[in-house]
Amino acid sequence: MTSQPELTPAQRTEVELLARGRQDKSRTMRDLGQPETPQAAHALLLRLNLWDDTRVPFPERLGVDLATPTLPVPALPHEDRLDLTHLTALAIDDEGNRDPDDALSLETLPDGTRRLWVHVADVAALVTPGSDLDLEARRRGSTLYLPTHTIGMMPDALVEQVGLGLHAESPALSIAIDFDPDGQAESVDVHLTRLHVTRVTYAQAQAQLDAGDELLQGLHTLAGASRTLREAEGAMSIDLPEVQVKVSEQGDIRIAPLEKSESRFIVQECMTLAGWAAAIFADDLELALPFATQDPPHRSSPPGDSMPAQWARRKTLSRTRFQPALGPHSGMGLDAYAQATSPMRRYLDLVVHQQLRAAVLERDALNGKDIAARVAESQMASATVRSAEREARRHWTLVAMTRDPERVYRAVVVERRQAQATLLLPELALDVTLTTPAPLGTELRVQLAGVDLAAQSVRVREAHT
Repeated sequence: MTSQPELTPAQRTEVELLARGRQDKSRTMRDLGQPETPQAAHALLLRLNLWDDTRVPFPERLGVDLATPTLPVPALPHEDRLDLTHLTALAIDDEGNRDPDDALSLETLPDGTRRLWVHVADVAALVTPGSDLDLEARRRGSTLYLPTHTIGMMPDALVEQVGLGLHAESPALSIAIDFDPDGQAESVDVHLTRLHVTRVTYAQAQAQLDAGDELLQGLHTLAGASRTLREAEGAMSIDLPEVQVKVSEQGDIRIAPLEKSESRFIVQECMTLAGWAAAIFADDLELALPFATQDPPHRSSPPGDSMPAQWARRKTLSRTRFQPALGPHSGMGLDAYAQATSPMRRYLDLVVHQQLRAAVLERDALNGKDIAARVAESQMASATVRSAEREARRHWTLVAMTRDPERVYRAVVVERRQAQATLLLPELALDVTLTTPAPLGTELRVQLAGVDLAAQSVRVREAHT
């Protein structure tokens, strides 16, 4: 058995810096005949028990900012706002959500027209283009969601001021969409508003919907009609398992499926409608936005709703692009779209709000060149954030597997390449490879065969129990 080296405190620090991505060379690793890579340094620290499975170096290694933003936040400006406090406005979120930034209302106008209101926290009232808060948000790109904690794109003090439902009255930028009896949108508008917002969880909203709540029933009908119209225009739905990975302060790991409830469907569809309306409103005014566009699938989509078909369908989708010019979003079945409902959490949503506010207040707006520059900078940052989130979730998922090594998982063959198959473990939303002759769609039972946390790799074997 090969003995393991002992590192001096200085050597340990040097190796840890390499593992964390803080330096790219290590004399210690070189002297030990090891590659001078973060992965090799991580593996050595694990072998020497100097790190345990709770150390997650990937976000830091990718260079994301792990410090909470603390810039000063100005007071809300005194502005005329449309009084919508007579409407019921529901902010529907996951339990424990700390940055509520959207809410829904539905009203019937005197002529019988149904008006959907999508209210969004008026972040741009406090974050003007080119301000310190704007530059900080652009640098971060988006909020960072890790299994252990969340690091906001915006300071907590800003969320406290404009988060919907955190005070008796909330300021919002509200998008209004009027619908005809067939569910077709007839007109859109944007207003600065003030509201009384009620916060509920998805589970609470679902219970109210099941009990026949008039507002939620109306929203559900409208959302269903919208989805039907989008599907007629080629909208593509991908229904693959999703999970939420949470780690408590005590180190307990909870991996729970993301429920696909009707209340969640309502919110998703109404947010999609708001994004379409924001794009149409801007286009009518020749206002530049970071429009979200997507080309049609680059190959034909496989038929059916099986898990292998959904897996293959996802691979046909082109990447969403953000550009100053209007264009269709094929995957959503929309002729125009802009992400507009998460300005606390996504920088380009904030840019959309800055532009919409400028139009509503008849002020100078950014031009297409300004928008393109913001897209380029923030997209690089947000892509890094998404990578950090993905790698942290995978790390904790693999740790959970190692802590219960005898557990048997259901696995579905979703792709084949000669002798190797890609298996999807629905309860973990994790894909793994296995040499097996099992055809597409076959359900297997598998167990853990091995994990390399430093390489983030996992091996499974068929369970024969």
